[in-house]
Amino acid sequence: MRAVVWLGPRTMELQAVADPTPGAGEVLLRVGAVGICGSELSGYLGQNSLRVPPLVMGHEFAGEVVARGARVTALELGDQVIANPLSSCGVCQLCQAGHQNLCPLRQLVGAHRPGAFAELVAVSAASCTRLPANLSPVAGSLAEPLACGVRAARVGGVGDGTSVAIFGAGPIGLMCVSACRRVGGEVRLVVDMHAGRLTTAARWGALATCNASSDDPVAAARRVSGGLGVDVAIDAVGASATRRAAIEAVRPGGVVVFLGLHEAESAVQANHVVRSEVRITGSFAYTPTEFAEAVRMLAKGDVRVSSDWLEERPLAACAASFAQLIDAPPAIAKIVLRP
Repeated sequence: MRAVVWLGPRTMELQAVADPTPGAGEVLLRVGAVGICGSELSGYLGQNSLRVPPLVMGHEFAGEVVARGARVTALELGDQVIANPLSSCGVCQLCQAGHQNLCPLRQLVGAHRPGAFAELVAVSAASCTRLPANLSPVAGSLAEPLACGVRAARVGGVGDGTSVAIFGAGPIGLMCVSACRRVGGEVRLVVDMHAGRLTTAARWGALATCNASSDDPVAAARRVSGGLGVDVAIDAVGASATRRAAIEAVRPGGVVVFLGLHEAESAVQANHVVRSEVRITGSFAYTPTEFAEAVRMLAKGDVRVSSDWLEERPLAACAASFAQLIDAPPAIAKIVLRP
């Protein structure tokens, strides 16, 4: 089969590799669509210890079951499925408490084992959900990033009438817009430096946008919240500048959700956090429950595939797409590959 192999910083090649063989409890999928994730961009640059070359990345995907390993009975050949790429042990204290995303033995397809930047990928049958009949494989590939947004809204306590500011209008930021609105949150502000992506955020329901290259996002957050600050700020970027701005954008007693993983460390304004009782929480990945909620949201049409924010490209364009996303990010927020 053909697969895109990451060989080291800024080096990817489309290669002919052996077809994977599904083990017991696994299925082999012919990949129908696979998205490029922001966390993979840091891996591509060699800045992510989770990913070690040579590696086939790709963890946002949907496909068709073309082979079954031993003891697989719940899926049939030809089934179209969405795969949850994050697995956990299921028996540790954290898993039993419903925190499967924090399991110390968790593994990610495309990091700990070969991923879906390929024509075929082997995955656990238990991780697969049948693709709703009204969804394409491209739409199905959005379940994983949408699940991240679902969790961010949940850990931030977003509910009816909660005012929210979201930093970043890339794929995860947009998914946060959808997830927050789904539970009744008011997305008062989305901040980014790309005008095209901010236009998309407005289409998705953001009440105001701020281009951080020409406007102060903290001042913008004050403007849209009567001067007090928003209830919840979600940083979907992970840069020091956006983390600090998110802290200053919330009201006293507000909640800041750190979701982006761009920089490993950031200095924060600790005295302000103390004096304003700002609560800062991390949000990592999602639980199986949140992944299932993302699939339901897609089936209901809460997130729709559209050429104004998503572009489909062939697998052969993978390396060039990574380079573009790093060096000259396009106005579109999402690139999905079709092997």
